[in-house]
Amino acid sequence: MPIPAKLQDHLDDLAFFTDRQDRIEALIALADEYRHPSVEQMVRSEEKKVPGCESEVYIEAVPVGSSVEFHFAVDNPQGISAMAMAVLLQSASGAPKAEIGAIDEGIVFQVFGNELSMGKNLGLTNMVRIVKRLAA
Repeated sequence: MPIPAKLQDHLDDLAFFTDRQDRIEALIALADEYRHPSVEQMVRSEEKKVPGCESEVYIEAVPVGSSVEFHFAVDNPQGISAMAMAVLLQSASGAPKAEIGAIDEGIVFQVFGNELSMGKNLGLTNMVRIVKRLAA
């Protein structure tokens, strides 16, 4: 089963950056696409909070027919990795649930490489796990 097409497009774009610094700049640019929802737009609650994430991330899923729309709140303005991951996972919104379920947790390594701290790796991997669980 393929992953959502928009997400695959992002991954294909990032694959072009073989130089570490260029890749970091591309991820920062991706993080700049993140739009922070106000508390009125997305209520933060413990059940929406991503465990183990250093950046205070919350994920909300709204069922839409046979799919799901995702909303992310990254409440740490320095959480560039979490913001970039939120943009990537947001691109799965509206995709068939089976495609969302096909997203591999290895996407974190694929996008960020092995330079992440254990804490960041755990938080970003948990973001993927929660998106997959909410789509199931």
